[in-house]
Formats: sequence, structure tokens, C-alpha cells
Amino acid sequence: MSEQTEYKFSFGPWNISEGEDPFGPQVRKPGTFEAKLDLYRPLGFEGVQLHDDDVVEGIDDLSVEQVMKRAAEVKVMLDDRGLTPEFVAPRLWFAPETVDGGLTANSESDRQYAMDRCKRTIDIARAVGTKNIVMWFAREGSYCRESKDPKVAYDRILDGLNTMLDYDKEIEIWIEPKPNEPTDQAYVPTIGHTVALAYASNDPKRVKGLIESAHAILAGLDPGDEMAFAMAHNMLGSVHLNDQNGLKYDQDKNFGAANLRSAFNQVRVLEQNGYGKNGEFIGLDIKVMRTQKGELVTTHLETSREIFLALVAKVRSLDTAKEQAFIAARDYEGLERYLLLHLMGV
Repeated sequence: MSEQTEYKFSFGPWNISEGEDPFGPQVRKPGTFEAKLDLYRPLGFEGVQLHDDDVVEGIDDLSVEQVMKRAAEVKVMLDDRGLTPEFVAPRLWFAPETVDGGLTANSESDRQYAMDRCKRTIDIARAVGTKNIVMWFAREGSYCRESKDPKVAYDRILDGLNTMLDYDKEIEIWIEPKPNEPTDQAYVPTIGHTVALAYASNDPKRVKGLIESAHAILAGLDPGDEMAFAMAHNMLGSVHLNDQNGLKYDQDKNFGAANLRSAFNQVRVLEQNGYGKNGEFIGLDIKVMRTQKGELVTTHLETSREIFLALVAKVRSLDTAKEQAFIAARDYEGLERYLLLHLMGV
């Protein structure tokens, strides 16, 4: 029997949120970046997900020297707390230059801004101690379908990925697909698109996917199947586990909160295919409920981690002989009953 995986967990500081949304003000007091870092280890988390401007606030107003000085300071903060930076992502959806997209913007100068910021993100990532760069193509899409040539847009995305791969020969790029929001129609909406881009790139071994449960559900797909597809191509860089109540806005609910059976099957795919054995993190991307009182609220993070580990135990305690007997007999009604009762602890 192979040794069981001991999972490591990560989240981003934005997951300890102030409860602000487009429909109202903050409902909790903001916490500092450093105060949030202090919470990781006590909660059972080792990995820190980062945006470039999480590391370097006000990045566009600083010189290269100032940016790198701040990145070095953040590395010390992480090291002092025994934390590992899982990745750094360029936040290409807040700057005025990226309103119409980053790599796919119609403006050449805006595209150059996006490319320069991606390169700066690589420098920051290396300075804090990670080779992993996440690309969420938030505004790489269209609000008006005829405003962009989609073939040209995909060519530009691929050119951007290749430029980044050439800029640093050791980084990995993890693409996080999502079908919509904030754009109406997003480019690279699924892991299939991600894998196709990877194979078309200059170095397919260094382009992978990061699958978020909610994003797959928004695309009408099963998150576990998306993870399996990526692993079939050895292209699953990481996961963002959460949940989603239907084809709505991105909800970032607690893992398993809307569909515990889907959560079970995501855990099962990861567990059965050795995810985590090479140091991969179980990443969470979840938001505390807006209604929750307090400051630096972390209950949602504890809950999702606990649910994941409980589902790992459920996967490991399955009677696989019984399961295979149902499958051999094509008794899927019996199989479903067994799995449901197992999940319920009956």
C-alpha cells in the first residue's frame, strides 16, 4: 500500500476579507497584510497565494528598485513565519490600462503595460521565493462580441505566454480558467482551452492549469472531471477549492457548502491520482459571509480545510471491493446508494 498523502493547504490574504461588495460598504475593519500572515500557521496553512500588489502595494507608482526592495522585505516576513509563497499573479484587472483587457486589449500601449507588469510579477515571484505565476485572464474577453477578433486575441495570449516563458526559463505559468465575470464572454473559459494553449506554447511542460471549483461550475462542467482531465495531461498546477450555488456570480462559498457529493468527488480525484505527493498545495479561494461579524474572520477557512480532510477520510474508508462488485454487476443504483449512505455515515 502506497504512503498516504499529507496535504498542505494555502489561501490568499484576500480570503480574509473586509466584507465589501458592489452593493455596499465594508462591514468589517480591514486587517493589514502582515496581520493576516500571522494567522496562517495557527490555522493549519503553510502556503500563501499572492498577487503582485499584495506583495508590493502601489506597484505602479514605484521604481524597479523600490518594488524589489519591498519584495525582499515580504520574503523575510514569509520566512520568519515559516510560510511558503505558492504563486504570484499579476493583477491585470484593476489598472486603468486593463479595462479593455490586458494581453488582448485593442490598445497597443495597454497591451505593452500588461506585458511589462507580467514581467515585473515574475521578478517579484523570484524575489519572494516561488517560480509559479498564475494567470487569471479576468478581462481577456469581450463585453461586445464584435469589439475583438477572437483569433487575434488567442494569438496575443499565446504570444504573451511565450514572452513570459522566454523571459525566465525556470518559471511555470498556471492558467486559471473562468467562463465569465467580469467580462460577458471570457477567453480561455475551461481547462480544455488551457491545455490547448499549453501544447501550443514554446514549452508545454511549463504551462499548467489551476482549477477553481466555482469556475468549472460556472462553465456548466464538473470540477472533478476538469481536474482529472488536467492530470491526464500532467498539467494540474494547483486547485482553488470552493463551492458555487448554480450558474450565478462567482460565490466562493465554503468547500462542499452547496454540493457535498461534488466536493467528495473532487477530493477523490485528487486523492486517487496522487495530487499533493510532489508538494502541490490544496488551495482554497473562499470568502467569509458578508453577514459575519468580527475582525480578521477565519471560520470559513477552518471550515473548508476541515471539510476537505473529512472527505479525504471518507475516500480512504470506502469499501473498494464492494464498490467494484457494484460496477462489475452494472448495479449503479446499488453503487449510488452505497456512496450516499457512506457520505452520510450510515
